[in-house]
Amino acid sequence: MSISNDTIFMPSILTFMGIPGLETEQSWIGIPFCAIYLVAMIGNSLLLIIIKSERSLHEPMYIFLGMLGVTDMALATSIVPKMLGIFWFHVAEIYFVSCLLQMWLIHTFQGIESGILLAMALDRYVAICYPLRHTSIFTPKLLIQIGVAVILRPAILVAPCLVLIKCRFQFYHTTVISHTYCEHMAIVKLAAGDTRINKIYGLFVAFTVAGFDLIFITFSYIQVFITVFRLPQKEARWKAFNTCIAHICVFLQFYLLGFFSFFTHRIGSHIPPYIHILVSSIYLLVPPFLNPIVYGAKTKQIRLYVVKMLCS
Repeated sequence: MSISNDTIFMPSILTFMGIPGLETEQSWIGIPFCAIYLVAMIGNSLLLIIIKSERSLHEPMYIFLGMLGVTDMALATSIVPKMLGIFWFHVAEIYFVSCLLQMWLIHTFQGIESGILLAMALDRYVAICYPLRHTSIFTPKLLIQIGVAVILRPAILVAPCLVLIKCRFQFYHTTVISHTYCEHMAIVKLAAGDTRINKIYGLFVAFTVAGFDLIFITFSYIQVFITVFRLPQKEARWKAFNTCIAHICVFLQFYLLGFFSFFTHRIGSHIPPYIHILVSSIYLLVPPFLNPIVYGAKTKQIRLYVVKMLCS
């Protein structure tokens, strides 16, 4: 393969463009992103304090919720501080190795979040379809095993993306990333060479994690709905369904935003680049922002604890 004189050999530093087409408005765009980040951090921190302090919440459903809160805070923190540095202080440079690390963290936390949503769906499936066996199935040992699996699966699957980029690409067309954070495809597009293997492996990871989880989450909730509608008493049906409403809202916002972002990038070639970047940023930041609000509004125990804190 011939390499043109315009290529760059193994760059040590990359530069973020930010949001192409909205460079002059970036300082204002940073304000809502900062507000979303602060609400996400405060809301999820409060959620963790409540779950830890209230013994009645030491159950699998709320333990998974606590894991989700930690993941949301980690995901938002891996993106927003650098993003605000670009928008407000024009600190657009990043070391290549740091960029790869940020990419690994972002995609790993996304995978962890998807795995936690699957674990929460399975918890509701067992709790509603097999209520007498729920305690014996979701033992502390199983919760630890699920937590380890949920963390290791995306961490291991995403790691080869770093190796494929670092080892396969030595020459790059440019060092300017047309984005606000290091995303797999944003880095791959910089490379001068055959990127098909990297793109295929990226799709493989996405479908192995999100696709697998989506199938089983959907199956779990179908079984839950069938069981709920078979209950003889209307009050019992509503009580069982009400325990799933918050999970369903979180599940829908995560995957619907994910699909919208995915298809916007893949088939939206006529859409301006700044729309792509704004959609992908919203996809990553809205779930950490909304999750504690949804669970705070729909979970009675959490609402009562918040009221008790405010009144004391």
